[in-house]
Amino acid sequence: MTESAAAAIARAGSAVELLRNAQARPTIFPVTPEFSNWRSEQRSWRESVALLDQSHHMTDLFISGPDALRLLADTGVNSFASFPVDAAKQFVAVNDEGYLIGDAILFHLEEQVYDLVGWYMVLDWVQFIGETGDYDVTFERDANSLMRAAGEDPRFYRYELQGPHALALMEKLTGAPVPPTRFFGMATFEIAGTTVRSLRHGMAGQPGFELFGPWSDGARVRDAIIAAGEEFGLVLVGSKAYSSANLESAWVPSPLPAIFTGARSGDYLEWLPAARLGSLAGSFVSDDIEDFYLTPYDLGYGRSVAFDHEFIGRAALEQHAAGDRRRKVTLIWDPEDVAAAQRSLYEEGTPAKFIDLPKARYGLYQVDRVTVDGVDVGISHDCGYITNEQVFASLASIEEAYAEPGMRVVVTWGEHPVSRKPAVEPHRQVEIRATVAPAPYSRFARENYRKS
Repeated sequence: MTESAAAAIARAGSAVELLRNAQARPTIFPVTPEFSNWRSEQRSWRESVALLDQSHHMTDLFISGPDALRLLADTGVNSFASFPVDAAKQFVAVNDEGYLIGDAILFHLEEQVYDLVGWYMVLDWVQFIGETGDYDVTFERDANSLMRAAGEDPRFYRYELQGPHALALMEKLTGAPVPPTRFFGMATFEIAGTTVRSLRHGMAGQPGFELFGPWSDGARVRDAIIAAGEEFGLVLVGSKAYSSANLESAWVPSPLPAIFTGARSGDYLEWLPAARLGSLAGSFVSDDIEDFYLTPYDLGYGRSVAFDHEFIGRAALEQHAAGDRRRKVTLIWDPEDVAAAQRSLYEEGTPAKFIDLPKARYGLYQVDRVTVDGVDVGISHDCGYITNEQVFASLASIEEAYAEPGMRVVVTWGEHPVSRKPAVEPHRQVEIRATVAPAPYSRFARENYRKS
């Protein structure tokens, strides 16, 4: 019998205790780690064109039926006043108290058929609301390749083309000029004798296309991309480089979902399998799980909030909108302090927590303390190395008073007390100085991300 999240939390004593010491293995992208080396692969989406395979690490939740749009409007903070077929958007959901559940990409595939794609946290929430509410909808879940039954193929292949030569490569593949498509608009092409659907967007500000279609067509389309891409310097990108791409685009992929308290939490945690709870890592410590919650504004999602309809958490979110907010920023870690932490591996005594490259996150939910003069001013999320900027950086949510570029803060790296997660070794905490910078950090990305 599958253990529920509620039962697992009761067994551990609290949500914080369960997540902090979760025995989940480190999160990985189940594709080739590196085709060449992650440094060159990171550079490819800035200098030439990159091919990234998204087929295996994301979950699809297909939602269909007469009430599918109503369900999405009831659970999403986004406006659905106009959402035609062949459009997509970043879908954002909150709980009844206005705290963030998560975000995902929502595709409108055909009339009354939608595909919600991303981390499973927000997908689980939408499915729970749909199954327990008065909605005429059906769900079909295509789990990622780590959770899918052995031997089962994904329903769709998904390939990402990103970089300054992406448009030229697409025109060679399709044999025609690519029609103008707005950001997050969709189009249909013919590639290698197959019908391919495309989402227009950018990663780190560069022109980009997400191509998808039936899994059975995937190998043929991939081979065509590789053959046509040779003249454009196409680079195959593995999971190491791809997992770090969000540091450039400033997307926080897995904030801790606000599911452990609130009006619906009891029923939801009984419904949710414990295996999908995840793990909590980092130096920020509190016995109150709500101290780890975020609002959409803390992650820069205010542009997605539309109070033009009723949705779960609307009244509370309006209060958050009028209150104090944190701002999403990039923190540039001091090279000397990062080097000192890494050098501790070669010195006597207990070393600092290992800093992996290019991505140093060691839990599904990474939450590190950010302080000024010893006082907490925010939290740091994902962290890692950006070859294109030659910096070690993290994304963070910081109080407005400390969020201006150039301000100095301190990130505490490592845990105390040290947790029992498999990815955590004996270590000591260290303080790493950092400088506040805009998010995205890349000027090109800041100026072009929603235009590409």
